[in-house]
Amino acid sequence: MLHDGQFALVVDPGDAQPVFEALQQSGLQLAAILVTHHHPDHTAGVAALRQATGARVFGPAREIMPEPLTRLGAGERLHCLGLSFEVIEVPGHTAGHIAYYCAEIGPAPLLFCGDTLFSGGCGRLFEGSPAQMLASLQKLAALPDATRVCCAHEYTLGNLKFACAVEPGNAVLTTYREAVQALRVQQQVTLPSTLLLERQINPFLRTREAAVIEAVQAHCASASDEVSTFAALRQWKNEFR
Repeated sequence: MLHDGQFALVVDPGDAQPVFEALQQSGLQLAAILVTHHHPDHTAGVAALRQATGARVFGPAREIMPEPLTRLGAGERLHCLGLSFEVIEVPGHTAGHIAYYCAEIGPAPLLFCGDTLFSGGCGRLFEGSPAQMLASLQKLAALPDATRVCCAHEYTLGNLKFACAVEPGNAVLTTYREAVQALRVQQQVTLPSTLLLERQINPFLRTREAAVIEAVQAHCASASDEVSTFAALRQWKNEFR
């Protein structure tokens, strides 16, 4: 949730009740609901919230979504709470997945990226191809260093276990994993991350790094270029325990 003290927007409400509680506790009126993709854990609360609050709903142009909503595609802008959000199309996890990027907000830009980019990881490829997901992640990785990565799930610790298996010699990654472990012991969230950090520790943003390429090729000899390296890395993560 993002708010200005009076009005709020919420991103990917898979459950309406926590949103109702947060609105009541803070005395806020819900102005908008932003949805990144069609999966129920991101949309199941939309209808109840819209009916109760009259909030406008915004979502991807090319996915089946709870109607009515305003559909958005690449390069379009959403204006809400006095802020401007650029829509970035990021297919891969789903075919029509979008992200919302707000450049002019203090203290640093905001990225609502749904299930495309996680801290230390990325979403599974349910509908898109490895080439699509790689291109989508590269779009996000090109945003400014300070961009706050507001992803949709607290998967960080599990992702870092895999990342350390890929790059055991990455000192930044090792230090970050220790910090995340300490936070999770205290039941604290690890998000948002930053794009600067993700480029240093997230193997799915590091498919051009020699250590990552070497690790993937040791695991899958057929990985020969960046797309096949990414595909093999994602499959390795799917099977990783």
